Amino acid sequence: MRFDVVTLFPELFAPHFKHGITRRAFETGAVDVRLWQLRDFADDTYRRVDDRPFGGGPGMVMLAEPLLRVLGAIADDRGAMPAVVNFTPTGQPLTQARVRDFAAGPGAVLLCGRYEGIDQRVIDRHVSHEISLGDFVLSGGELPALALLDAVARLQPGVLAAPSHEQDSFEDGLLEGPHYSRPELLWVDDRQVGVPAVLMSGHHGRIAQWRREQALAATARRRPDLIAQARAAGRLQPADERYLASLGL
Repeated sequence: MRFDVVTLFPELFAPHFKHGITRRAFETGAVDVRLWQLRDFADDTYRRVDDRPFGGGPGMVMLAEPLLRVLGAIADDRGAMPAVVNFTPTGQPLTQARVRDFAAGPGAVLLCGRYEGIDQRVIDRHVSHEISLGDFVLSGGELPALALLDAVARLQPGVLAAPSHEQDSFEDGLLEGPHYSRPELLWVDDRQVGVPAVLMSGHHGRIAQWRREQALAATARRRPDLIAQARAAGRLQPADERYLASLGL
């Protein structure tokens, strides 16, 4: 798959592709990333890519013409225009379901806006997805683009040891429960804290049940909306409902 990233700061991306476990996806070309410097598509001496908004107000707006030129160049290079993603606080939340869709697809163009955003005419004509990382505002779209690329890369075959990502939060609609590792007994604030006994039992069925219950409890405490969604989608089993009922849920 191929992602074309339109950005004013391509230098922010290169280090990410060389470190961590996801570098395997970028080094092998499983996730092919092409960086496009938007200023290269400005048509004036100052390589201007922004101007004041019509109607007044604070901030600057990214100009339509350089964006249209770079999108045209990408389409010519690829042979067709793929999905175009604009990262904006007004977009839909980036979810694991959306990540899975991108991870199974041919890629996309990622627009990394800055300032007050990009000219609406470009959005109306070319943007197929508007995505947000959450209810807060960043300085630009580079960090959300990196987040999407990382999330997509880790789902590529050979990047993670199977079936690691299948047990991640959100894969089955729930949050993950707690994890423990060595040592079995740990001194914390002058007292010894152990690992839950079931995890030391070697009984795989009981361990699986405990982990499921812990995931249900964590989700009910922190994201009750996900419990409601799981119920509506029919993903909860009778044993899940009995456990939630024991928690008063």
